[in-house]
Amino acid sequence: MERDNIWASYDEGRLEELEKINGLYRECLDQGKTERECVTLTIRMAEEKGYRDLRQLIKDGTEVKAGDKIYAVCMDKSIALFNIGSRPLEEGMNILGAHIDSPRIDVKQNPLYESDELAYLDTHYYGGIKKYQWVTLPLAIHGVVAMKDGSRVEVCVGEKEDEPVFAVTDLLIHLAAKQMEKKAGIVIEGEKLDLLVGSRPVGKKDGVTDKEKDAVKKNILDLLKDRYGMTEEDFVSAELEIVPAGKAREMGFDRSMIMAYGQDDRVCAFTSLFAMLDTESVEKTACCVLVDKEEIGSVGATGMHSRFFENIVAEILLLMGEGADIKVRRTLQNSRMLSSDVSAAYDPMYAEVFEKRSSAFFARGPVFNKFTGSRGKSGSNDANAEYIAALRKALDDDEVAYQFAELGKVDAGGGGTIAYIMANYGMEVIDSGVAVLCMHAPWEITSKADVYEAYRGYKAFLKNM
Repeated sequence: MERDNIWASYDEGRLEELEKINGLYRECLDQGKTERECVTLTIRMAEEKGYRDLRQLIKDGTEVKAGDKIYAVCMDKSIALFNIGSRPLEEGMNILGAHIDSPRIDVKQNPLYESDELAYLDTHYYGGIKKYQWVTLPLAIHGVVAMKDGSRVEVCVGEKEDEPVFAVTDLLIHLAAKQMEKKAGIVIEGEKLDLLVGSRPVGKKDGVTDKEKDAVKKNILDLLKDRYGMTEEDFVSAELEIVPAGKAREMGFDRSMIMAYGQDDRVCAFTSLFAMLDTESVEKTACCVLVDKEEIGSVGATGMHSRFFENIVAEILLLMGEGADIKVRRTLQNSRMLSSDVSAAYDPMYAEVFEKRSSAFFARGPVFNKFTGSRGKSGSNDANAEYIAALRKALDDDEVAYQFAELGKVDAGGGGTIAYIMANYGMEVIDSGVAVLCMHAPWEITSKADVYEAYRGYKAFLKNM
C-alpha cells in the first residue's frame, strides 16, 4: 500500500505553518541537548501555557478538577504533563510518550588525567553508537556539577561561537594500516573515546614550573576552579555529557530536511510537547510523558520501568478526591497511548537491509509500528487490530498523513521502545514516530514534512480518540 509524498498536497497556508513548527523544533533541539535541558525547557514552555507544578498543588492541598493543567518532574530528567478532561480520570487518558535521552558519551567520575602533556577526560559511551563516528568531531560538554554544600553548577561549553570545543582523536591514515584491518565494531575501542581537553601547562606562578608533573592537568583544574568553582573531587558528583557541538540545520538545496543531534527521540518528544501545549479543553484527560534512560533499557528512577508515572497518577487522583489504589489501576488500564519513538527511514544506499513494502519513507507522515522487537517479535509490544482501526479513524478525520512500517528486514535486526512497559498496565499502546536517516549517528536527518505531520497527528490523537 503506497502513500503519496505529502509535500505536493500543501498549500501556502500549510507550508507557512510547517515552517513555523520546524523553526520552533530546531530551537528546541538547540536548547535541549540533554535530558535535564529538555525538562527545563518543557517546564518553561508549559508554565507559559498555564501548567502548574504538582508538587505545589500537593503542598497547598489544591483540589484538581476538569480544565486544570499540571506538570510533574522526576529528578529533573523526566516530566509528565496532564490536561484534565471533563470525563472521570479512571475512564482513562490519551497519552503521548517519548524519551528525551539520546546516544552520547558520558564523562566518568574520576576522569581528568594527563598523558605526555595532553589532558583528557576519561569517558564511557551511553546507548548504542558506532564508536568510529564520534572521532574528529567538534564536541561540546553539557551537564551539572552538584556541590557538597547543596548548590549546583550548570555546565555548557562548546556551543557558542567564541567558546572552545573538544574532540576525540583518531589515528592518521598514514599510520593506520593495521587499524584499517579491524572490524567496524572495534576499529575505535570504548577506552579510546577519551576527550582531549587541553595541552597548555600551568604558568610559572606560585613556585610552580612548567616542568612539574601533570602541569597541563593542573592548568585545566585552575580553569575549572575559576569558571565553575569546582575541584577535581567534584567530578564525583557531576553529570557531564559529551555531545556534538553546533546547531540544528536545514538540509538540502530545497531546505526540506533537518540535520541535528539527538533527533532520536527528541523529534517525537518535542512534537508531542507542541501538540500537548496546543490542545485546550478535552473530554478525556490528555497526557504527555517525556522520560529518560530509554537508550539503555528504560532503567533507573527516571526510566519508564520506574513507578514515578504511576505515583503521579495516584497523586492526581488523590487531589481529585479519588484515592483508591484500584482507581489508579483502572485509569492506567483504560488509557490509550502512542509510544512515540523514531523509525528507520528507507535509505536506498543500504537497500539490502530493508523490505521496501514494509519500510518508512520520508514525507509520508508519522510511522506506526504494529510491533517492534527483533526477529521473531522478541521483546515486542504488538498492538491490537481494534485499537489500530480507531487510530486510523482519528487521523483520517483530521486528514493527517501517516504510514505503517517495520524496522528493516525480519532477520536484519530490530529495536525496542517504552511501549511494552506501558502495555504491562493493560492499556492499548502502539509505537509511532518520525522516520530518521542515520539513526544513532552524531548527526541525524529528518523530513520537515514528517515533523509537521507528527505534530498534527499527535494533536488528532489527543482530540479524537
